[in-house]
Amino acid sequence: MSVNNVLVVESDNDRCEMLSTLIEFINCQPVVIREPELWFEHADALDDVVMAIVGDCGGQNQTKQLLRELVNHQARVPVFTLESVEGESISFPGTIGSIRYPIKYPQLSNALQQATIYRGLTTEATAGTNLFRSLVGNSRMIKNVQRMIDQVSDSEANVLILGESGTGKEVVARNLHHFSSRRDKPFVPVNCGAIPGELLESELFGHEKGAFTGAITSRKGRFEMAEGGTLFLDEIGDMPLPMQVKLLRVLQERTYEKVGSNKTQTANVRVIAATHRNLEEHIADGRFREDLFYRLNVFPIEMPALRDRPEDIPLLINELIKRIEHENRGTIHLTPAAITSLCRYPWPGNVRELANVVERLVILYPYGTVDFDDLPDKYRLEGDDLPEEITAIITASPKQDIPRNMPEVSIEDKQPSKLSSQTDSLHSLSDDMVLPEDGIDLKEHLANLEYLLIKQAIDDAEGVVAHAANKLKMRRTTLVEKMRKYGIQRDTE
Repeated sequence: MSVNNVLVVESDNDRCEMLSTLIEFINCQPVVIREPELWFEHADALDDVVMAIVGDCGGQNQTKQLLRELVNHQARVPVFTLESVEGESISFPGTIGSIRYPIKYPQLSNALQQATIYRGLTTEATAGTNLFRSLVGNSRMIKNVQRMIDQVSDSEANVLILGESGTGKEVVARNLHHFSSRRDKPFVPVNCGAIPGELLESELFGHEKGAFTGAITSRKGRFEMAEGGTLFLDEIGDMPLPMQVKLLRVLQERTYEKVGSNKTQTANVRVIAATHRNLEEHIADGRFREDLFYRLNVFPIEMPALRDRPEDIPLLINELIKRIEHENRGTIHLTPAAITSLCRYPWPGNVRELANVVERLVILYPYGTVDFDDLPDKYRLEGDDLPEEITAIITASPKQDIPRNMPEVSIEDKQPSKLSSQTDSLHSLSDDMVLPEDGIDLKEHLANLEYLLIKQAIDDAEGVVAHAANKLKMRRTTLVEKMRKYGIQRDTE
């Protein structure tokens, strides 16, 4: 199955060529149909289509008929309509949206992201999970990982997942298991680096009662727990050499014995291993067995570091915020300046570090907007302009809606007197203020203004931060963070 196909139904040759070029630019494969009635030949392959774009089909009636067939198809393909040459767009129930003509890269990229999210929601509703829910991105490297997962998931080959810590190696392993024939059996992870060497054999193979001091009962090992399913050996590079010999025997003969038992048991388990170590260097240093390496390395998958795919960072941020919203833990909106700064950061901790930063920002600025100056110091990076394709993705990133659990204020609740007084103040301020002839550093000016207003509110509230926060119409935690930023101390005397 290819998840990169985009179905295009359009009778105009020039529009088809333009769409095809842009679709290839976002690492997808266009499937163009110029005669609408021929789409039925592709109906059986709609499971392979990430989204469909429907333009001029020879009249509104024929276009609506095709849209009805696509929207109601069991494949649940995300459908977008394309504006006609005259600038009109057909509104049809069940379509995700429309694409304006002439088509621009940002709106097509945004449509693809919407389609990916829609695919995830519908797949979760029908199948319980989404193949690449945690492998968000449109970069060439992440698309390559998705393709390799698709190719090897339903085979029995051992897979070795390589990559730095925090890149999502366990996510790959879980996807491999879910889309294999073993999906109905257990997925059992074990971190080889977190278990002492003397206990690892018992952990993997189990033990009988009395096998060693403290073994007061018999215990199943991870191989037995994963029977018929998948065993994920994380950080395989940290496994002691004596244990590597025993693991090699299991992989070769598919049999093992519990600690303290002479009874041989069969292992019907698929093994997926992962490591952030360079195993070839470990082999040269005598710390990893070469024969075990080749037994595990049947099908290697390398997860790219986040710094090597900065174009995926805006999409990852959007996905991480949506997950926090789904868990009812709040939300935030990042400005393009903040996202641009995060795209410049090298991310040594990869996606795990990015997730931690987003969660921290949600705690600091709940239901607020995070700008460049609101980011932690080390993530505020200024420099050369980013590549055009990354800038286009940032521009196209959808703004988060206010979540349903955010308290709303109705028009009736607003006090006209306060609103009018605030408006009058703004008018008088704008009347008095004149822009200097040589210009002004707006960023510095606004920062000074914010400092003065916060300082005045703290003084008026006699150092009580909660009262000052109410006066400034902001949350107490936000005010505390801004006070720390500007070095403002409470006067408790």
